[in-house]
Amino acid sequence: MTLDQLTTFLWVSRLGGVRKAALEMNISQPAVSGRIAALEASLGTILFDRAQRGVSLTKKGVLLREYAESIIDIVEDIKSNVVPAEAVDRLLRIGVAETIVQLWLPNFLSTLYEKYPHLKVEIVVDVSVNLRQQLLERSLDLAIMMGPVSEFSIDNIQLPAVELTWFRATEKPDTDFNTVPVVSYTRQSRPFRELRRELRSRYGQGTQIFPSSSIYAGLEMVASGIGVGLFPHQLGLELIKQGRIVTFDPGWTLDPLEFTASFIGDPRNNLCKDAANIAASAAQRYLNDSHSKG
Repeated sequence: MTLDQLTTFLWVSRLGGVRKAALEMNISQPAVSGRIAALEASLGTILFDRAQRGVSLTKKGVLLREYAESIIDIVEDIKSNVVPAEAVDRLLRIGVAETIVQLWLPNFLSTLYEKYPHLKVEIVVDVSVNLRQQLLERSLDLAIMMGPVSEFSIDNIQLPAVELTWFRATEKPDTDFNTVPVVSYTRQSRPFRELRRELRSRYGQGTQIFPSSSIYAGLEMVASGIGVGLFPHQLGLELIKQGRIVTFDPGWTLDPLEFTASFIGDPRNNLCKDAANIAASAAQRYLNDSHSKG
């Protein structure tokens, strides 16, 4: 019995099939099948019931899973407590919502590389709904997005909320929502859905929303007088300094955007958890710095 066999056994049991486990582990299906066969031979028992739609654990398999998970947890503790952080050279796949990219992603990556200088990082920037799916499909290890994710295998760390502010062009004082379009987040986002619901509730079906896949492009549309916009306060400060946009108060706004650092919690991965905590610290530092700057 080897650690590779136990790890493979856990992936097959979690994902319910050899093919899915092979994709997750980036090895061939025959290699997965071979490890499972060798493990069953070494223990002298059958661990999986095979069916056309996948596999399920036998009673002995369920018993082994408890032991295997405890062993993998111990291995993670060894990696976390014994292996120096500067020696970690694993790949970490991180998905990030665009709002976070524009706010504090550079600070987060800087701190992460400071602690793990040999860490290999892949960054994916996408809307939160897609990041959530990629996390559940395990093509991402960590997703910083509008959360949380309510799935038993996912852990969520709450991040500081992002306040939203209404902006309009300096030269366009008209803010009548019945006639002026509202520039918003992309159509697949939660802010777009909530904004559309609020506008229609307050002003009827005639209000216009111009979705934008880029926050900065949306702010530029506002500065050009195309419409008014509701975006994170910090991201409009530069255009305010330039005298191109100003804030205004129509008497209502949306709730602050709630973000989480969500990561695979089953199987336990201390690197993902540590990276999520570093993200939370970077977000809080950015918020504190923004408040101190006024």
